[in-house]
Amino acid sequence: MTGEQGRRALVMRGGWEGHAPVEATELFIPFLEKHGFEVHRADSPAPYADAAFMAEVDLIVQCYTMGTIEPAQLKGLEAAIRAGTGMAGWHGGIADSFRNSSDYLHLIGGQFACHPGKDPAERDGSQADNFVPYTVNLLPEAGGHPITEGIADFDLVTEQYWVLTDDYIDVLATTTQKIRPWDPWHREVTSPAIWTRRWGAGRIFVTTPGHSLDVLHHDSVRTIIERGMLWASR
Repeated sequence: MTGEQGRRALVMRGGWEGHAPVEATELFIPFLEKHGFEVHRADSPAPYADAAFMAEVDLIVQCYTMGTIEPAQLKGLEAAIRAGTGMAGWHGGIADSFRNSSDYLHLIGGQFACHPGKDPAERDGSQADNFVPYTVNLLPEAGGHPITEGIADFDLVTEQYWVLTDDYIDVLATTTQKIRPWDPWHREVTSPAIWTRRWGAGRIFVTTPGHSLDVLHHDSVRTIIERGMLWASR
């Protein structure tokens, strides 16, 4: 894929530091610049409220876990996407942002619920308590999509997101929570792992893998995010 010259990207990052928002987004900024984007960095959602600025943004890359968003900021974000600005993100940076806002959850189409962890007997209180082996399963229709074309199912050992979603998302890949002796659920649960969403003239791309830098360096994960950013951009 090659990008057009003269596009503008806003990389908005912050929130919970456990997802290394600065380091994670810096991995992808050279890719954006290579594809002709002028990249602006922000450490809060404040720019979303600047209508004149947002009108010139072609792509938002958001990595902001939890935190809060003000009504004017959310209104500006939604208006920009509705008018054609694209939005892309991974893991909690997009699917676990702004829990205070049901309208944000509606915009994105999927919300982190939990990441079931290891056997309690194996936990030590670290983030690794929630690192489990799982598979990202590409759907048949993903074979011809520009984000996932040529990518096969792949395995990870990291947080496996159980997400709550609606049926207005277009799912490209899923992951299935297994039944384990220590879990309270009684059947397997399949959640979207990669999805897109159309909103007005805009496009939204979400992938749930991406907890840590090593996951973002995984060939399939990185390729999917790079392609997803280009797909979402105006």
